[in-house]
Amino acid sequence: MQAVSARWIAGALALTGLAWLAALAGLLAVANRVHDDVPALLAVKLPLLQSNPELIFGGESRTVYQVDAGLAAQLIGKPAGAVVNIAYDAGEPLALLAAMRREPERFRNTDVVVSVAPFLFNEGVKSAAVYPQDVAVRLGVAGQMSSFLPLRVGTLIRFIREAFNARLSADQHVADGAQPAGFGLTVIPRNQRDDQWAAEIGSHPHYAGWNISGPKARFETAALCDMVALSKKLTVVVPPWAPRYDRARDPSWREKEDQIVALLTDAGRRCGFDVLNIPSVPGLEQGNYADEMHVNASGVPIYTRYLVSKLKR
Repeated sequence: MQAVSARWIAGALALTGLAWLAALAGLLAVANRVHDDVPALLAVKLPLLQSNPELIFGGESRTVYQVDAGLAAQLIGKPAGAVVNIAYDAGEPLALLAAMRREPERFRNTDVVVSVAPFLFNEGVKSAAVYPQDVAVRLGVAGQMSSFLPLRVGTLIRFIREAFNARLSADQHVADGAQPAGFGLTVIPRNQRDDQWAAEIGSHPHYAGWNISGPKARFETAALCDMVALSKKLTVVVPPWAPRYDRARDPSWREKEDQIVALLTDAGRRCGFDVLNIPSVPGLEQGNYADEMHVNASGVPIYTRYLVSKLKR
């Protein structure tokens, strides 16, 4: 009787697992169909394009929290609204490309500057918080399930949620709504506690399972290439990390960053965009950083001034 009961329990668990996988596959299939390459976080920034800017900053969080578009406009001698910041957390090139294709007249005569982060190209990073959603949809259901199950099911759940959010934003025409304050800049109000800082960067989660020869690197660099024909000039920025970290003493970190720069430089030569590698910024000190990647309010004008000074316009 115990053996029979055990077989029934095992069979019931197996059937439950199969049913769960089938349900997940069904949800992923629907999410893939409703997915929009412009995520909700980017859609809410797109009303800034209504001012017909001459310079657009996009990309990931190190632009969201570090580039003051209002100050940048002053630095290039242009009125407010001539420069905007449409970057968003974990922003990816594929999403910006989708926005450019959707409103080509807003970008055709505009200089576009896009910042990138290691997780956008490193296939080893599969966490829900930063996995590029537009790459995920291109994997298809089979690729999604083989890539993220069983340990990264949270990444699939986030993909499903964000797919429906993106579709809702598109259907509600969020991109035509009210303009965000500060021309798109968000300031980090406080610094991270000392005990929360990474001990060193070489083993940072963004570099885990290092591999820049997979779908992420292929799709995202291709998106950068496709942006060239849709803008007046494209510049890809590799922003700095906090100065407390020394690349000379962290060969693993230095090697991985060099590989990213080489990957982008090669793509830039082929496709016609500039790569601006910024390992450090003069005058940007440790006290100007809120965490290992992002500056605080005191660092925003320093970073903005330096970045604008390095752009070829």
